[in-house]
Amino acid sequence: MKILSDLLAVILFFATYTLTKDMILATAVALVVGVVQAAATYWKHKKLDTMQWVGLILIVVMGGATILLKDDRFIMWKPTVLFWIGALLLAGSHFIGKNGLKAAMGKEIQLADGVWRNLTFAWVGFLIFMGLANIFVFQNFSKDFWVSYKLFGSTGLMIVFFIAQGLYLSRHLPRED
Repeated sequence: MKILSDLLAVILFFATYTLTKDMILATAVALVVGVVQAAATYWKHKKLDTMQWVGLILIVVMGGATILLKDDRFIMWKPTVLFWIGALLLAGSHFIGKNGLKAAMGKEIQLADGVWRNLTFAWVGFLIFMGLANIFVFQNFSKDFWVSYKLFGSTGLMIVFFIAQGLYLSRHLPRED
């Protein structure tokens, strides 16, 4: 259910754009939904994690710039900036001697430090790739194609990455007797 909640703003952005072909209106919908989701999460849990804060700030800043300046490029850059900030945070946490993935997921899954390191590097590489892929799509294809890619393409790539990550993890999970 959380994945659907996380995708709600993207789905409504896609639906609004598909129905209206108006990127500014679609961005306004995504901005409102993003702010409401963040507020609801904060109200329920009394906190937002780092990437939720980053996502909120980006939708407000880049979505706001798109709306105020009537320039689609800002919202089209948002996924790249989000992916690259995620990569930077993961890489940065690793290089200061902490592991961001382990800190976020270490309570739910026990892995050797080397596995956490490999997962971190895989995530950093994947997030850099996703940012580059977003740039490639919005610079070389139509807005209609980019909007579809944003929902289906990037989500599909994430699913493939999660499956690959799951296969990797299955070899390193502790065995139950």
